[in-house]
Amino acid sequence: MAEAPAVAQRVARFDDEGVLTGEAVALDIRPASALIRAGGAAIDVLVSVALILGLLLALAGLGIDQTGFQAIMTAGIVTCIVIVPTAVETASHGRSLGKLALGLRVVRDDGGAIGFRHAFIRALTGVVEIYLTFGGLAVLVGFLNPSSKRLGDLLAGTHAQVERVPRLPSTAFGVPAELVGWAAIADVGRLPDPLARRVAAFFANVEHLVPESRARVAASLVAEVAPFVSPLPDAAPERFLAGVAALRRERDAVALALVDARMASLAPVLTATPPGFPER
Repeated sequence: MAEAPAVAQRVARFDDEGVLTGEAVALDIRPASALIRAGGAAIDVLVSVALILGLLLALAGLGIDQTGFQAIMTAGIVTCIVIVPTAVETASHGRSLGKLALGLRVVRDDGGAIGFRHAFIRALTGVVEIYLTFGGLAVLVGFLNPSSKRLGDLLAGTHAQVERVPRLPSTAFGVPAELVGWAAIADVGRLPDPLARRVAAFFANVEHLVPESRARVAASLVAEVAPFVSPLPDAAPERFLAGVAALRRERDAVALALVDARMASLAPVLTATPPGFPER
């Protein structure tokens, strides 16, 4: 009997361009570096040590005998360094106080949220690589691994990614002052997508161009944009492009707002049941 075709493994892997899933889909994530991971782990360790010290001070004032003291302290240490981190990462889907402070999250290698099994393996392995070796094993493995994974990540199939990214500055601008009168009567057709992208790229990188290249690129773009504009204003090429881009953006925003308003007005009709149709 012929063998059934093998099922493709749906396991993500790291390559030079980031995280690649088993279906060859690149995930747009930023794996955290070993240094920033060490900072988050240090915060979590300090929290665990603070909990253990608080438990120690609480038991010192209760006058418990040595046997009971040792049993409670053992249970408390296990709770602070294994149970609490496991519960926190499971409930928060990969976040802890240290990771929250530095904008990190632990996820599966395929980009999904971690579960109890992943969090428990990471916490249990952390006892050896973080607490018993004072973080030396975690640092060594993290710096040797190209994805900055520690031993717990390798066993659990997880990695840490950076979620807090800097906000990009707004590059939006209005119609130049000298073209306001022209904008009131101008007929600016929709630019082809490749041309619109080139105009946007020009303004995104205009500060990095030398004056000669800046003028040459602006003149070339004006020659391509001119057939879509009537009348043509008497303005410098770069100011003309700025006016066209701003005017198209404003008119596209108005058109989208009108579409949203029309769809909102039609919503009762589109969602209502036909006349005579029974309600369910």
